[in-house]
Amino acid sequence: MSILSNELREKIQAYIPRYPNKQAVTLPALHLVQDALRCVPNEAVREIAQMLDLAPSEVYDTMTFYGFFREDHNKLGKNRLWVCRSLACNLRGADDLLGHFCDKLHVAPGETTKDGKITLEFAECIGACEGAPCVLINDEHELNITNEKADQLIARLQKA
Repeated sequence: MSILSNELREKIQAYIPRYPNKQAVTLPALHLVQDALRCVPNEAVREIAQMLDLAPSEVYDTMTFYGFFREDHNKLGKNRLWVCRSLACNLRGADDLLGHFCDKLHVAPGETTKDGKITLEFAECIGACEGAPCVLINDEHELNITNEKADQLIARLQKA
């Protein structure tokens, strides 16, 4: 039984003509699967490999190179909250901010809240140094985060 739906397979196959070879579709395929399933199970790795004429180990190597893909035993919450720990963010209180999020959400970095709404993580840089300390919520930057703003973000994410 296939873990990838027909719709997901069609989306992956639609990328193939856009690239010079099938192997180049590995990263977009991983993103599509994670967006749909909130993780990339081992069976999905095998199915992607088969679709792209690759060994499963090649897909797995790509997946594990990047910190944002999760295997099935580490399923993501509905929202992904990254706290940046770059030098700029660190100098402006990122470690304290990460601690604040941990305390308020009752999770450690890499964990998901009990209600499944928020996965808290940290990143070495999210590319928004001008707004340090900053966070990334799913794909959106939030800049100049204070503990008060962090509490507002948490409230917003818990309602979603």
